[in-house]
Amino acid sequence: MQPWQIGVFASVDAGLGVHLDVARELGIPTVQVHSPHKPTRTQAAADSFLANCNAAGITVTCVFGGFDGESYADIPTTANTVGLVPEATRAARVQEMKEISDFAKLLGCGAVGLHVGFVPADRTGANYNGLIETTRGLLDHVAANGQNLHLETGQESADHLLEFIHDVGRSNLFINFDPANMILYGTGNPIEALKKVGHLVRSVHCKDAKWAAPAERGKSWGCEVALGEGDVGMETYLRTLKELGYCGPLTIEREIAHDRERQKRDIGTAASLLERLRSQIL
Repeated sequence: MQPWQIGVFASVDAGLGVHLDVARELGIPTVQVHSPHKPTRTQAAADSFLANCNAAGITVTCVFGGFDGESYADIPTTANTVGLVPEATRAARVQEMKEISDFAKLLGCGAVGLHVGFVPADRTGANYNGLIETTRGLLDHVAANGQNLHLETGQESADHLLEFIHDVGRSNLFINFDPANMILYGTGNPIEALKKVGHLVRSVHCKDAKWAAPAERGKSWGCEVALGEGDVGMETYLRTLKELGYCGPLTIEREIAHDRERQKRDIGTAASLLERLRSQIL
């Protein structure tokens, strides 16, 4: 695979990603995929999706998990409902992630990803240590499938994410870096965070956002915007990735599934921007 191939976050039948025909129409050669619903995580569904990808010249680079009951309505709701952190749903969700890993294997994909959730701040507490053990069990399953697990950034500071990865202590745990999420959650300057965690970054999102007002950061959402219109600074972001030696896909994520036409238009514009910057920087 060529360095910095353009990608887009897509879906089979679930999640906020674009449909595969959008990637095909825009000529985008790689996709990260939101895992389909359980009834369609089958060999037949994998074969059909792969056939469509192959016909379009598209490579699947990561399969992301998501769960029923998750809500991003506001930051407190996100903290209470997302990922593996909520204790009431943890066992069922880690089992589902193992099944998603199995589906990714059917696709021949060597990486699965997820938002683990708001990792507890207290590293000595029972909730934190239970999360550590759960994550280790998931990583062992993922490793048996010949895969790595990518944690998406945003819900923790770079420092706390590094602490968590260190405490888990598994060699197949890496990072999917999303710069906009650092802004949306108010958890840190994305470029500074990238420099701290860059040695563990194995996939990235190209997404943009504007900060919430200073007093609201970490309490209320920032605002996602089209790539190049926010506070990330795409040229600086890509130059930092180059300095860190990142050569993987540049995967566009635009989370406005309620407006598919605008989503498609913004992704096309984002792809053109990334192609221009790639030609300047590489």
